[in-house]
Amino acid sequence: MSWAQEKESFAREILSLLYEHRMIRTFYRDKPEGWKLISGLYSPLYIQFRPLISYPRVFETVCKGMVRMVQEEAPEITKVIGIAMAGVPLAAGMSLLGIPAGFTRKMEGVKSLEAFKKAITTYGEHALLEGELTSNDKVALVDDLVTRFDSKLVAMEQVKYEVRKKGLSDVVSNTVLVVLDREQGGKEAAEKEGIRLLSIVPFKTVGLPLLKGVMHPTEWDVINRYLEDSSPFQTEAEQKRIAAFSCYTDSRK
Repeated sequence: MSWAQEKESFAREILSLLYEHRMIRTFYRDKPEGWKLISGLYSPLYIQFRPLISYPRVFETVCKGMVRMVQEEAPEITKVIGIAMAGVPLAAGMSLLGIPAGFTRKMEGVKSLEAFKKAITTYGEHALLEGELTSNDKVALVDDLVTRFDSKLVAMEQVKYEVRKKGLSDVVSNTVLVVLDREQGGKEAAEKEGIRLLSIVPFKTVGLPLLKGVMHPTEWDVINRYLEDSSPFQTEAEQKRIAAFSCYTDSRK
């Protein structure tokens, strides 16, 4: 089996398990009114990996897929660094499968490079990174998914800061690994910064087509149109129209 075939097999299994265990949530079966994202935009789709470690089979499959992606697409990587918080268990799982790992510490309120530069002046002597880095390491950052790229850039700066602080040499950190790329600008933002973004599941072009036989046709159609162009979905009238299609029922009633 070629890596392309193996990768699609991983993507199919991971997506099916994420959907089954409601880590991929939709307006149709989970929340008719949809979700308000951090950006302030409406979305009929919400993807969260935080419950992942509660499902050992899913977690193991995801970590195996991530390790295989490193072996096939970034074999030079010697260490992975989990981005706090969702990337931490992923990096730990990859470590159990043979790739040494560490993780970034969460910096409260720091969500952009500008905020990082301000915070670092008063941060003190605390480490920004847990785990061991050594000279000549080839480092990849690990996270669950990417929409935009701000959190990845902050984590990259944390790694660079620790490299300078420890006086390490020839440490390369220009790769980000994610399970799922929503394909809503993350890859373009990475390329602009000279960073390589690798994902098991490019959601719009690969993931959603693989879910076509799993989702209800109406559910799939709405999400497909949203990922193509989210702007028509930002009106209250359109959101109410979409909510009317939902099959959700409150089990507490």
